Amino acid sequence: MDGITLLFSVVKLGALAAVALTVIYLFIGVRYIPHRRVGILEKLWSGRGSLAEGRIIALAGEAGFQARVLRGGLHFGYPFWQYSVHTVPLVTISEGRIGYVYARDGHPLVASQTLGSIVECNGFQDPVAFLTNNGQRGRQRAILREGVYAINTALFVVITEQNIYAGPASRLEREQCASWQQELEAARGFSPVLVGSAFYSQRSGDTAMQTDASKLSPHDLIGIITVHDGPTLDPGEFIAPQVGDGVTSGHNYFQDPDTFLALGGRRGKQLQVLTDGTYFINRWFATVELQPKTLIPIGYVGVVISYYGASGEDVTGAQFRYGEQVESGRRGVWRDALPPGKYALNPYALKVEIVPTVNFVLRWITGQTEAHRYDEELASIPLITADGYEPLLPLSLVLHIDYAKAPRVVQRFGDVRRLITQTLDPILTAYFRDVAQSSNMLDLLTHREEIQRRATEELGRRFQGFDINCVAVLIGRPETGTLKPGQEDPIDRLFDQLRMRRLAEEQKATFAKQQEAAVQQQQLNHAQAEAERQTQLTQTRVEIEIAGNRGAAQLAEAERLAKRDIALAEGRARSAELEGQGEAAKVAQIGQAEANVSRQKVEAFTDPRLYALSLVSQQLAHSEQPLVPERVVLFGQGGDGKASAETGLFQSLMQVLTTWQTMGGFDEMSKTPAAPKAPAAPKAKPAGAADEPAKEIIRVS
Repeated sequence: MDGITLLFSVVKLGALAAVALTVIYLFIGVRYIPHRRVGILEKLWSGRGSLAEGRIIALAGEAGFQARVLRGGLHFGYPFWQYSVHTVPLVTISEGRIGYVYARDGHPLVASQTLGSIVECNGFQDPVAFLTNNGQRGRQRAILREGVYAINTALFVVITEQNIYAGPASRLEREQCASWQQELEAARGFSPVLVGSAFYSQRSGDTAMQTDASKLSPHDLIGIITVHDGPTLDPGEFIAPQVGDGVTSGHNYFQDPDTFLALGGRRGKQLQVLTDGTYFINRWFATVELQPKTLIPIGYVGVVISYYGASGEDVTGAQFRYGEQVESGRRGVWRDALPPGKYALNPYALKVEIVPTVNFVLRWITGQTEAHRYDEELASIPLITADGYEPLLPLSLVLHIDYAKAPRVVQRFGDVRRLITQTLDPILTAYFRDVAQSSNMLDLLTHREEIQRRATEELGRRFQGFDINCVAVLIGRPETGTLKPGQEDPIDRLFDQLRMRRLAEEQKATFAKQQEAAVQQQQLNHAQAEAERQTQLTQTRVEIEIAGNRGAAQLAEAERLAKRDIALAEGRARSAELEGQGEAAKVAQIGQAEANVSRQKVEAFTDPRLYALSLVSQQLAHSEQPLVPERVVLFGQGGDGKASAETGLFQSLMQVLTTWQTMGGFDEMSKTPAAPKAPAAPKAKPAGAADEPAKEIIRVS
């Protein structure tokens, strides 16, 4: 029983405590807010009454949505019968992204405004400061950069790339915010403007863009700004002037809208452009259009036509009445052309006409166009010649424009294309039609060089009045227009006749050349024969010189040999002389000795006759000739022993023969008398033998 009583008491006490806590919670108003969220207070009733007409946020404790918010943690004093607490997530802006704000409460916008002015309110985290500092309702000029913000979404709707932080908003309001989010997404409004960046040039999607930026080099782009807030332009103006210096004392390139408007900025397209860089621009305030920079290539100049600026004084004088040419910065054609280079010029305020300053070619040839395409509307010129031909004349024109006169050309014609189609084409066509009417077709074919020279001089003189220099006129082959089926081309027939005539002339010239060649061949042959004879003559002269040299050498050799022989002969003669003298001395000595011996022998015989007889005997003893002849021939001796006359003749002959035999005869080879032969020694006869008589005596009568 006691245990049951104790349990009942405990239960009773717990119930009383719960009731007490509930009563305390209800009367004290304890509320818990998670740290990732904020609490928006909605006061259901208040002793201070309701909000003023047109207000939805209470600042002084009125009934309705309260300005201040509850951050994460426990909060007391908000009983349920008086307050309703709406918890909403913190606003998160991703890195490198932009958040847009719409204010439900504040002062209304003035007539010239489309966005609320910027108010210092700690990035919309201080609703009281926003409302007390004359913050305006509607879309705001200020933007949120990357970060996390504790924002009262009952007052501010924040639109980011991923979410719409609208708080306790109605369905219609959420749909409106969703449409704004889609528009900003289409305009890439949640990303900063990147000019000169490949990323932005590929992803840029502003609705105002007219250029495919992805096809351009990222560093060849500029940003054209269109402001959608602020005062409108003055009547007659369509480009807003540049305000401030853009950086220090200015609006930081449209990133500070209030400063821009305070400096006198106007809505509409701006003269100032964005160059390479990153810009966090509110796309509700200004949209950006990427356009290519103005490129003036080498060989060209840019003539600037300004649609913006104050009216300037014409600098061309009273006699040149083709529009106004003004100083740079004024409205009209600028007097000074831009040299080659890249320029960040606003194409809506300035138009740059590219004018070639080097020689360029225009073709009046059907179906042919140069790369500059100035001549895409030109065609071959139809002519009628004096002899009735109707050719189409293709020709080319080489022109040059002085860079200093380029503004005058643009001032006069507007651009180079109109100069060509409205001036050069009519003048050129009329000139060559006049030439054709006074010329035969054959003249156009055979005197083209002369026609070109005259055309260059005449057209050059005419073009000088339009500040154009005509460098050369080049005429092509005339062509026939449309022919009927089977119709022969008259120009081709004329060409055939001309070719036959030229062939005949060439043949005549060929025959003349052949004749000249024959004469030259004859002269050549004669010269070659003379050259050959000259060679022989030269060889003969050389041989003569060689023979003369050889004779001189032989003469010199003979003289040398003769001198040698003379020296040898003189030597031999001297030697012989010396030998003769020696031999003579020897013989003289021998003779003297023999004489002495012979004298002694004679003296020994006492009688010289006895000595001579002794010598004869010795000679006869040793002679081979018999002392008594074996035969004796007697001539002409008769019986009476007397000699006849023939005997005397024969005897004389025999004496001659005997003399010849005795002299040794004649040498048959040399025909000179031979040396006499020594008489043969007589055969020795035996001692005591007497001379034998002749063995035979022959008588010849």
